Amino acid sequence: MEMTSSQPYLLRAIYDWIVDNNMTPYVLVDAETRQVEVPRQYIENGKIVLNLSPVAVTALDMTNDYVMFNARFSGSAMDVSFPISSVLAIYAKENGQGMVFNEGTDNPPPEPDDSPDSSRSGGPKLKLVK
Repeated sequence: MEMTSSQPYLLRAIYDWIVDNNMTPYVLVDAETRQVEVPRQYIENGKIVLNLSPVAVTALDMTNDYVMFNARFSGSAMDVSFPISSVLAIYAKENGQGMVFNEGTDNPPPEPDDSPDSSRSGGPKLKLVK
């Protein structure tokens, strides 16, 4: 049975964690992804960093498919939206703590080899995320 992407849930959770700790949530977005609506003049090397703090944006909506909000850029209001899949990272401006989303994050792991002579080194493996 296939599950939905975990990325929107993790994105919302890390966002809440950063805001609850009175820090500034920044997202790094792949601006070359289709359906990304961001101020083009702030794109560098195909990516853009956006401040999602409650004082910087209005009408923030993080659905399972898109992030949408309104913000001011050089004094002009703009509606910004981008697919969840275009978010490369979310982190606190002040200390860099957060989460990086790797491409293919939601690909299922390979099926385990249940043959009797397969070497096993113990239980599940966890990866440290800093």
